[in-house]
Amino acid sequence: MFPRVPDQHKVGKPLIPNGLGVFYVLFTTVYLFLVYFLQQSSNPVPVSAAFTLAACILFGGFMGMMDDWIDLRWRYKAFMPLIAALPLIYYAQVIGARTSITLPLVGVIDFGVAYFYIIIPLIVMIVTNTVNQLGGLNGLESVCPAIVIAGLMFFSPNWLLMLGPLLFWFVLAALNVSGKIFVGNTGSFAIGMTIASFAVISDMKVNLLISMLPFIFNSSIILLSAFITRKKAAVTFDGQKLCSDSRKSLVTTIVYHRPLSERRIVLIISCIVILFTLLGLLVQLFS
Repeated sequence: MFPRVPDQHKVGKPLIPNGLGVFYVLFTTVYLFLVYFLQQSSNPVPVSAAFTLAACILFGGFMGMMDDWIDLRWRYKAFMPLIAALPLIYYAQVIGARTSITLPLVGVIDFGVAYFYIIIPLIVMIVTNTVNQLGGLNGLESVCPAIVIAGLMFFSPNWLLMLGPLLFWFVLAALNVSGKIFVGNTGSFAIGMTIASFAVISDMKVNLLISMLPFIFNSSIILLSAFITRKKAAVTFDGQKLCSDSRKSLVTTIVYHRPLSERRIVLIISCIVILFTLLGLLVQLFS
């Protein structure tokens, strides 16, 4: 049912089914619709967090599926998530969401109406694309986003919305780490959209910003390298370990003249994400 692509960092480059992140999209949508119907039957509200989150994830999955099928150019992928910001903008306006953010050492910054029409779309666009860019190794695009979501859930009053989806994502992540499946762009765009949407709905902007710093760093050096040197980040595989002679991404920076196994690289980056996620939780706690 699913197209198979070679696992570039395994001996013999075995063919692995790709795009299984679509199951996350289907499961999460059904789960959130059930939550929505249960909430509406007991306490009807004019706008629902569950329904809004489901709409955003559906679009993220659709966008990723298009990329898996026709390999969209980055100029299109970069701005397509802006469309998915529309349900979030409507939701935030109806519930009267806070338009301010409290930054450490800076204080309170109130964006006013710009929060709805500039900040929310930027959050969706940046988070979705940076999550998608931190991939290429088994586990990176599945384990690292799960860590961020778990951190966002810790203080969120809407944690129930992500309980089922996160548990299901853990199953896909386990299969991805073991090299049995790839979640594909369908999964990475959907999980990126999940992070952005859930953070906006739960008003966890500071936590999100700090937790996403490793992703943002990775995307920043990738884009700088692409614009300045016109070369993409690449690693060499000797049959056991990965190595790089350049620093054009987070992965290549870690393995710069230092051969490491794929599992070790994923573990190091996951620990970095855990560190920043914990830092985000601490800042959220005392802000």
